[in-house]
Amino acid sequence: MAQAAAEVEELPRTIVRRVVKDKISRVSDEAEISVKKDALLAFSEGARIFIHYLSATANDICKDSKRQTINADDVLKAIEEIEFPEFIGSLRASLDAFRRKNAVKKAGAAKTKEAKKKRKMENKPPVQNGDSLHEEVDVGEGNEDE
Repeated sequence: MAQAAAEVEELPRTIVRRVVKDKISRVSDEAEISVKKDALLAFSEGARIFIHYLSATANDICKDSKRQTINADDVLKAIEEIEFPEFIGSLRASLDAFRRKNAVKKAGAAKTKEAKKKRKMENKPPVQNGDSLHEEVDVGEGNEDE
């Protein structure tokens, strides 16, 4: 039973392998780096523990602020608190790039939604008398009560 719980929390091996090989290849002159299965397991377990520790620290910061949702600033503060300040610069840059990318997507989605709405209104057939609940009233005619 305990083994099944550990397997659920395990990080995806293919992603761990890809990240490890990418990072090692950037600092090594060798063309192809081979990483043994037990080394990948160690990387995966280390990353999982780091994520849990960082999450717990960010959660504590969030609770101290009397909020229930962890935000990016909580994570950045947690990284400082667990003494990894050298990551802050690159993480902040990645976060800013992510936010800019999402802002562009949202702006594009809003324009697309507005354009669809406009096309729908332009393609809507004109309402003829008797086709709607409200009929046109000619205000130029006199009132019978006068």
